[in-house]
Amino acid sequence: MRKRAIAVVVLSCTVISATAQARDVVPAAAPDTTINGRGFGHGRGLSQYGAQGAALAGKPAKHILDFYYPGTTTGKATGSIRVRVSADTTDGVRVGAVSGLAVRSLATGKVYPLPRASTRSQWSIDPNGEHGTKVSSYDAKTRKWTLYKTFTGMAQFEGAAVIGLVLPSGAVRRYRGALRAIDVSGTHLDTVNVLPLEYYLRGVVPRESVSSWRPAALQAQAVAARTYSVFHRSRAARKAYDLCDTTSCQVYGGYDVEETSTNNAIAATAGQVRLYKGKPIIAEFSSSNGGATAAGDAPYQLTKADAWDAYPKNGNPNVTWTVTRTAAQMQAVFDVGSIRYVRVLKRTGVGPGGGRALTVEAVGSRGKRVLTADQVRIRLHLRSAWISFPARTS
Repeated sequence: MRKRAIAVVVLSCTVISATAQARDVVPAAAPDTTINGRGFGHGRGLSQYGAQGAALAGKPAKHILDFYYPGTTTGKATGSIRVRVSADTTDGVRVGAVSGLAVRSLATGKVYPLPRASTRSQWSIDPNGEHGTKVSSYDAKTRKWTLYKTFTGMAQFEGAAVIGLVLPSGAVRRYRGALRAIDVSGTHLDTVNVLPLEYYLRGVVPRESVSSWRPAALQAQAVAARTYSVFHRSRAARKAYDLCDTTSCQVYGGYDVEETSTNNAIAATAGQVRLYKGKPIIAEFSSSNGGATAAGDAPYQLTKADAWDAYPKNGNPNVTWTVTRTAAQMQAVFDVGSIRYVRVLKRTGVGPGGGRALTVEAVGSRGKRVLTADQVRIRLHLRSAWISFPARTS
């Protein structure tokens, strides 16, 4: 009986001790996930840092373009381009008064030279009635707007070599060509810059590459950007504009971003585009492919190793990178509860570490889930889909 009593006492003490510990110990937070990656962007077509690497290796622009767009030929393109200006969120199109400025009715084609008085500081195209517009001038002295003319359809400012567009903040951004008002839903008018293709590229190439790069790299970028523009122009005939001015299309900054080096590269490749079976290709490009190009739907979008992307002294900061994501971020992406591990299931097989990831599996407390690497890239805001997940040390 005595031994049994002792046993009961010991058990009782054990239970009390465990309860006390449960109250005092806070469960450890789920660890962050480390993600290693290579490259920046989708990896299809031209690697911009790769083009610079090839140029440093002494390769001419044609050699660079042949490598990144295999099976394509050189062609010619001319004409104009229509670019939606995303920064102008005003109801109309407001510009600074400048010598030579005129307004054109798009319904009739008639051009009206605008008078330039010393007190007129701005002109504006605004909505007027059902799908109409009105043109007004702002008098800096009286601080009043005065109606100049009305049109039954849309209108555009043109005539001056460079026109200053007044943005909602009051800042002025300058553009070559015409600034057109286009009809959209509601009472709002969007702004579209209409200009010759070669002038448009002057505002693209310095924004999409580094103006101090070697001429061959800038020339390759000029041809890629020109081809990309013409490809999309051919598919936008029934739309009010061909391209946007953001990374959703290709970045365009207008007259104010022009550089001598990139202007020279554009002039050196004037009109050149890349063709496949006689038609302009979708000449995609990205910052860095990480060491191998990525495959796409087109025959000239192939997976192959690229030594130029990490060529010595090309300054590529995106060859390799490492980021961390919290447990909450990972759980939100995979929806498998508390994540135990994440691994790449399939790779391309071309490039360092087995190449770019294709599919990724997460195993958690509520099961497992497989996503494409591109889905993971987008949802976790990663630079590319060339990723790996090192084993956790704890």
